[in-house]
Amino acid sequence: MLKINLLPIRQLRQHARACNEFFGFVAIFILLLIILGAMTMLQANKATAIQAETTRLNQEKETYDKILVEIKKLEADKKELENKINIIKQLKKDSALTVHILDEVARRLDATRMWLTALDQQGTSLSLTGTALDNKTIAEFMDSLDASPFISDVNLSDSSLTKVAGQDLKAFSIQCTVGSPTEKTDDANQQKK
Repeated sequence: MLKINLLPIRQLRQHARACNEFFGFVAIFILLLIILGAMTMLQANKATAIQAETTRLNQEKETYDKILVEIKKLEADKKELENKINIIKQLKKDSALTVHILDEVARRLDATRMWLTALDQQGTSLSLTGTALDNKTIAEFMDSLDASPFISDVNLSDSSLTKVAGQDLKAFSIQCTVGSPTEKTDDANQQKK
């Protein structure tokens, strides 16, 4: 006898295969969602850690900013003190130079033959004005000044005849350069180079 199988085996197999493929896709999709969720949580944890580190670094930076402001203030104070010290040194140097210049002029002045009416020092420039008995006395005084280690470039800027107490005398004006001997030595060394 002939047996006829009326069951749709092919269709059942196709249906089973389709169900298997569907469940496989669902399983892969769920696995993909789980992986994406885990990666999202990892990234969120990293972002939180980075934000916490940023906050900590900003707080640390604020403490360093206070220190930097204090350092800048100290540097400004240091610079101001150095300027004051330099000014004091320059004043001491200038006052010592002025004392030496006055001493040099006083020692080289022939008080019996001439006298000074004005002495003006502006920086390294010295101007002397006075009266002498004759031109020879003025010339000797200029030579004597030029021999001084503190005075150089002695030039007669003006000489004229003047009457004092009925006497004909020579009024003169001398311009020269002043400086300490160490400055002149330094200048000479620089010119040699």
